[in-house]
Formats: sequence, structure tokens, C-alpha cells
Amino acid sequence: MYIYLVKDGTLFLLYGRKDFEKMTSRRYEYIKGLNGHFEIALYVDTFEEVDEAYKKAMENGATSVLEPELEPWGQRTCYIADPEGNLIEIGSWNKSYETKDLTEGC
Repeated sequence: MYIYLVKDGTLFLLYGRKDFEKMTSRRYEYIKGLNGHFEIALYVDTFEEVDEAYKKAMENGATSVLEPELEPWGQRTCYIADPEGNLIEIGSWNKSYETKDLTEGC
């Protein structure tokens, strides 16, 4: 009925809309189309993984918002919208998440 992730003591809990409505015994109104109401950013370790995730998302019904591209600041990123119109960024600095913020030479 839901999925969750615990990271550094923070719980991220995601429900499907129908499951959430059933749990709360209530119906909700939802924004239609590309809505930009919020964005989820996902990090992958390599530039190749950005391209692979984008391709897989497109094959599974996502809408392209921004195809994978290398930004001037060195990040490869793309944006898709899920079937409900929520924006999802998939990006990488071509380093593992644990080392992406480490400054070389320190």
C-alpha cells in the first residue's frame, strides 16, 4: 500500500493516490497535466545512469520535460513528468553520492 525510505533519521513515505484515499476514507481533487506543484530529485552515480533512467522512464509512460543534457556547472540532468504530471529530476555529477560534495585536493 505504500513504500518508504529512512535516510539519516528522516522517514519518506509514499502512498498511491487510491490507496491514500482508501486509508483516509476520503476523495481528493488533483491538479491535472504538468503541474510543477513539487519536484522530486533523484541522484544516480554516473552520467550513463541518467541516460538509462530517462530511457526506461520514457518506455514506461513518462513525459519528457527536458532530455538528458550536461549543464554548464558539470551536472548531467534530465526532467520527466510521471503519469500524474509530477516533475522528477534525475541527475548526476558522475561521482558516487557519498563523494559528490568532496573537494579534490583537500
